[in-house]
Amino acid sequence: MQVLRQPVADVPPATSDRRTILEEVAVVLALSLLASAASAILSLFEAPIAGTTVAAANQSPLFARQVLGFVFGLAPVFLVLHLVRRAGETPAVIGMAWDRPRSDLARGLLLAGVVGVAGIGIYLGAVALGVNRFVVPAPPPGHWWTYPAVAMHALEAGLVEEVIVLGYLITRLQQAGASAGGAVAASAVLRGSYHLYQGFGGFVGTAAMGLLFGWLFVRTRRTWPFVIAHVALDVGAAVGWLLFRERLPGF
Repeated sequence: MQVLRQPVADVPPATSDRRTILEEVAVVLALSLLASAASAILSLFEAPIAGTTVAAANQSPLFARQVLGFVFGLAPVFLVLHLVRRAGETPAVIGMAWDRPRSDLARGLLLAGVVGVAGIGIYLGAVALGVNRFVVPAPPPGHWWTYPAVAMHALEAGLVEEVIVLGYLITRLQQAGASAGGAVAASAVLRGSYHLYQGFGGFVGTAAMGLLFGWLFVRTRRTWPFVIAHVALDVGAAVGWLLFRERLPGF
């Protein structure tokens, strides 16, 4: 990948003091993924890992709840964009400039292919070893809206996780004085922590993906390729489960 040979891009200069930046980070994470991380940690100790099936998507049979979950699930992304604009910055500061859509799309799909192959291997190995739960990555099958809901859930997850945990968090931590490595590591640990409901395999796999995504992000300052990659991975996992679920363990 050509992106791997690019030099590290400069961190955008901060327009607020360190305390304001860190308070902003705390508020955004509290409204978005810290609660999920805490819930996942509790889930890890509430039930066994081996032989347990858990759902990664909303299992409600009502399409209205799927839509409401999607709409309100994007609220933290809008909050981030609001805070960025309030600080006198543009979405480009967190990598959200939509000025190279073809390049972003191509890189995102290529990254999804690379991560998807490695991720499937890690996931299946972790399930086989009994350190990961089997995850249902799709909404309830058999409804007319199942596949639209797959797309909504994937888009929501891709935007929330990559805008907040990647573009926003790494940028703000660097602006607050953290090193690139420290910011990337913090982002990766957070990403892994709210996947602990899957088991230790989920933590390791998603944290490793977070390190890769973060490493690439600090070199490109582009968030869209990772949103696209995330959406593609989630759609692929959900559609694959819906099509082949009868051949999978426990079904």
